[in-house]
This record gives sequence, C-alpha cells and structure tokens, in this order.
Amino acid sequence: MSFIELREIKFSYKGNKNGNFTLGKLNLSIQKGEIVSVFGPNGSGKSTLLKIISGGILPDEGNVFLNGKDIREYSHKNLAKIIGFVPTLSSSVYPFSVYEVVMSGRTPYLGFTGFEKKEDHEIVVESLKTVGIYHLRNKGINEVSGGEAQRAYIARALAQKTDVILLDEPTAHLDLKHQVAVFNLLQQLNTEKGITIVIVSHDLNLAGNFSNRAVLMKEGKIIKDGDVLNVLTEDNISAVFEVESKVSLDNQDNKSNLNIHIKCY
Repeated sequence: MSFIELREIKFSYKGNKNGNFTLGKLNLSIQKGEIVSVFGPNGSGKSTLLKIISGGILPDEGNVFLNGKDIREYSHKNLAKIIGFVPTLSSSVYPFSVYEVVMSGRTPYLGFTGFEKKEDHEIVVESLKTVGIYHLRNKGINEVSGGEAQRAYIARALAQKTDVILLDEPTAHLDLKHQVAVFNLLQQLNTEKGITIVIVSHDLNLAGNFSNRAVLMKEGKIIKDGDVLNVLTEDNISAVFEVESKVSLDNQDNKSNLNIHIKCY
C-alpha cells in the first residue's frame, strides 16, 4: 500500500489572474521513505499538486489517501501531525524569533489553553539542533540569512513530528552553498529519520541528484514519473521544457549512485 496516493485528481482555478487552469486527471503514488522531486515549467501545476497532497486545497474530483485513509477524514490537527509544509522562502511580516517560528510547529499538540509544556520546548530545542541553528534561536527570523531561515522552517516541520515534509522551491533565492546545505539536510532527515520528502523545484541538477524519483509536469498533467535516470532524459527535458539539453552521468568510485549533469543550450 502506498503511503501517499492520488487517484483521478482533478482541480481547476477559474478566472484567476493567470486565467483558467486545470490540473488532472492525476494519479500518483508515493512510498514511505522516498525523496520525490517534482519538476516542470512555471504554471504546470507543481505547487497546486503539493497543496493538494498537504490537504491545503481539496480536489474537485478524485481522492487523496494518506496511509490508506482519505485525507478528508483527517482533522486539520491530526493532518498537521503527519504532513509538514515548507513554503517558498519569503520575509515574515511579523517579528518572530527563530525559536518562535519553530515552536509554531508544536501548535497541533497544544491543549485548549495553548500553553507549551516542557516536552514542547525539548522538541523545539532538538529540532533546532538537528538543523544546526540552535545558536540562532533568539535571532529574528528576518535577521538571519536565507539559508538559515529555510532551516528554521524545516525545523518547524520537524517540531511537528511529521512523517512527510513537502517543500515548495526550498532553495529559491539561496546562494549555491546554502542550496547544497539544504539538500544535504533533507537527505540526512530522510536517511536518519525515515521522513518522506516531496520537493517542487526548478533545479533539475541539484534536486535530481538528491532524489529517488522524479515527476515531470506540464500544463496540469504528469508527463513522466519514475526513476530519476529514466525521467530526466534529453528527450523528456525537451518535451517538457522546450529546450535542448545534454545529460551526462558521472559514476564516481564505481558507486551505484550516478551524478546527473544537465546542460541546456
């Protein structure tokens, strides 16, 4: 049984600023412990797909199953204990500290009084240490670097004690060092904690090298889904992105993990 399963999903935006848009009908299964990257041009439906998986929006047709149970049967609180969502990085309009941002991940576990317990603080401290920013806990979220802020939002998802983390463009606006650091962190969380990771990204090289599976989307449809090496081919990249590319593989030290290098021209 798939951990996350989308069956015959259809969803439409009508009359928004980008005009009408229809997603579907989509079928997608994700196994527990996978790292799946979703690629596609702007407006292909990647972020909408992520929101549907998270329960943030409900499909017009079809069903989303989480661990065999329809997502509509979960309360918002119980769903937040299973799925953590990390949005595209942006400045906070509120002057929260890094610690407060991470503590907000404990909201689903707070009682009717809303007061944090000792356990909540211990989990927040553990999450901050896991992502390597405990020393920044008292800094304002808008005072730290983009890479550090992104780690804070990942730590918030960890504090939720979720089985799944969904990330929408987690390395947008970050320099190369912090991009690699974020993906190294995600791989570490996947390996050490068994967290299922689903990433929306434009970076085929970086996300492709850290993922087990790749999903290519275009115009609201899934064009290809499968092993990264079979999905990120020159023909598939041309069909989806309408650019010519050269895909080369680097098998270092005879390891089974092949590094993908994609150059578009």
